[in-house]
Amino acid sequence: MANQLAPYYPIIYVRGYAMTPGEIAATVSTPYMGFNLGATKARQAWDGRVVRHVFESPLIRLMKDYGYRDIFSDGLEIAGTIQARSIIIYRYYDPADSDLGTGKVLSIPEAAAGLKDLIHGVRKQVCGDDKTLLDQFKVHLVAHSMGGLVVRSFLQNDEISTKADRSLVDKVFTYATPHNGIEMAGLNVPAFLGLWDMNNFNRKKIAEFLGMTGQRDRVDSLDGKFDPQKFFCFVGTNHRDYEVALGLSKRLAGEMSDGLVQIENATVSKAPRAFAYRSHSGPYGVVNSEEGYQNLVRFLFGDVRADGELAVECLPLPPSVQKAKDAGKTVRASYYFEATVAPRGEMSYNLTERRCDTYSAVLRGYDELLKIERAELDAPRSPMLFSVFLDSKKITLGRTLVFSVELAVSTTGYNIDGFLWLDQHVEGEYLYRDTLTIRVTHSADGFNVRYVSTDNKWSESTGTLAEQVKEQYVIPLSSSKGFKGQLLLGVKAVDA
Repeated sequence: MANQLAPYYPIIYVRGYAMTPGEIAATVSTPYMGFNLGATKARQAWDGRVVRHVFESPLIRLMKDYGYRDIFSDGLEIAGTIQARSIIIYRYYDPADSDLGTGKVLSIPEAAAGLKDLIHGVRKQVCGDDKTLLDQFKVHLVAHSMGGLVVRSFLQNDEISTKADRSLVDKVFTYATPHNGIEMAGLNVPAFLGLWDMNNFNRKKIAEFLGMTGQRDRVDSLDGKFDPQKFFCFVGTNHRDYEVALGLSKRLAGEMSDGLVQIENATVSKAPRAFAYRSHSGPYGVVNSEEGYQNLVRFLFGDVRADGELAVECLPLPPSVQKAKDAGKTVRASYYFEATVAPRGEMSYNLTERRCDTYSAVLRGYDELLKIERAELDAPRSPMLFSVFLDSKKITLGRTLVFSVELAVSTTGYNIDGFLWLDQHVEGEYLYRDTLTIRVTHSADGFNVRYVSTDNKWSESTGTLAEQVKEQYVIPLSSSKGFKGQLLLGVKAVDA
């Protein structure tokens, strides 16, 4: 057997929640449990037009692009040797089918224990008795929705796994997982709602599954059991196109959700994440999306990571509002920060987009940014705008990675002496808006980073060399209205 080469480890897919017996039966009847679902339409976020875009599915694309294969042959799962580049579907709903099992649905901890057994079984199938391969072995875990809670239960619950078990996992990628539970109409799913195991999404129940101790307001921490930098969260922001429960779910989950999981509950603390105008599932779902796939493969197989943070220096006021402030009136405001990142040459997807239109923009108050003592903070809460993974193997010309960053800063409105001020300025007016072209080139010392403001210059320009301060590259931002700030770009090589 040829030596196994990182990063193309076996991929185990863990599907999401199946509610009713009918849904469970339909799930068990499919060999790939949703990882094979593609799409032929992509909803445009701004005007509602639907355009044709064929996405074959994560399963097919991993086979076509990276040489993976499934583990089915002649109507059965392969019981013998399999290649490292294998896709394994974790079929934890099979026991719930009376034809294939006992008819009893596994609890999340039981499913997590089964995942541990599956990982060790895959290790044996890939490596046999080859000690070198056994030492090298890892898996990638990819999960949708509740499947991410099964993965976290395996990784975090000491009664289910050991440190040695967890060391067999290289990276984790979750689509639309309710890492901090599910809320409907502003209320967390109650713990007593045992019908169809819907209480799986109650925070107290999740804390039990994860082996967390003490009183917890949030349950979205990995608690030191797994490196959050190896854990990626893909978040949907389109509640409109989620039609489960005849549209009741999206109405109760609200606008700042994917139709089921609220945006603020779909990430793990300190983990990289990306946002896309996609629903929890369905024709416009997160799993069957080009955006999801591109983030998945860049995270698993890419070799460069770029993190963008915006440090604010000055937030100007419209003249009428400034006049009121100068007259001694109390002015209060909060601000939206929008960021969209796309690799050069790709027109059909963005790697991440946080926008006011999709209720996913970053919100910060003036005090959080510039008056931290009044906000009782030790440091400004500078907006973390994006974390994207890039793959230098995808470069088609030269040796430079190129991507665009569309940035915008606007206000929610101005409150003067307790009243909303709408007399003269236009609501939602931008303080800053520009698209930057970023060029990242490997150098002897690490990276050279150059930037171009494409609202003022052609993106083909070589651009300006960014100043490096410690581990970040500083890109100054300003507008004629008086906005000033810096895009602090962290660029580093990652394991590939």
